[in-house]
Amino acid sequence: MPYLLDEAQLAFPHPRLADEDGLLAIGGDLSAERLLLAYQNGIFPWYDEDTPILWYSPHERFVIHKGKLKISKSMRQVLRSKRFKVTYNQAFEQVIDQCARIAREGQQGTWILPEMKAAYISLHKHGYAHSVEVWEQGQLVGGLYGIKVGNVFGGESMFSKVSNASKVALISLAEDFGISMIDCQVHSVHLESMGACLISQEEFLAIIQQQEIKAYDFQRVL
Repeated sequence: MPYLLDEAQLAFPHPRLADEDGLLAIGGDLSAERLLLAYQNGIFPWYDEDTPILWYSPHERFVIHKGKLKISKSMRQVLRSKRFKVTYNQAFEQVIDQCARIAREGQQGTWILPEMKAAYISLHKHGYAHSVEVWEQGQLVGGLYGIKVGNVFGGESMFSKVSNASKVALISLAEDFGISMIDCQVHSVHLESMGACLISQEEFLAIIQQQEIKAYDFQRVL
């Protein structure tokens, strides 16, 4: 049964206590301290407007290890063409807004609610949340955003308005952002084709809890 968080206490149950589908806890808030504590312990928020805040920590984690990203021959041609320009942290608010707005197959509405946007924009302003932007002829056509914990990047969402733009963002993140692993959270066929793989929760936690993140004095999970 999910743990009910006390807003007055900055703590989470241990991720191994998550339900079969990865649901660990309910409630709390989206304060910077709580969000960063969550990411430091392999936990992330994922909910919609019809539910309270839900916190997840899947028993298997979908990740891309450094050097394991698969880039197809056709994708390498796209990269060599210089069709796209890539920037970092230049348009975070635009990226998260597009991620919230983009239509996704099989999904109604968005989990990137206004309070979620505000929380991650605040984290970006304090140097914890980052974005990759992909431009074509001066227009933002793709990108992604997430949280960097040491050398691990917790990917939250990506979008693409034209073919291959989100792939360019992911490749640029993996190759040029100084990270050792991208946490994709849950399985997708698209990311599996690009080299993502499942690892156990134990292995993931061993990696993430070795990472250092500045400025906050983290409490450990219960």
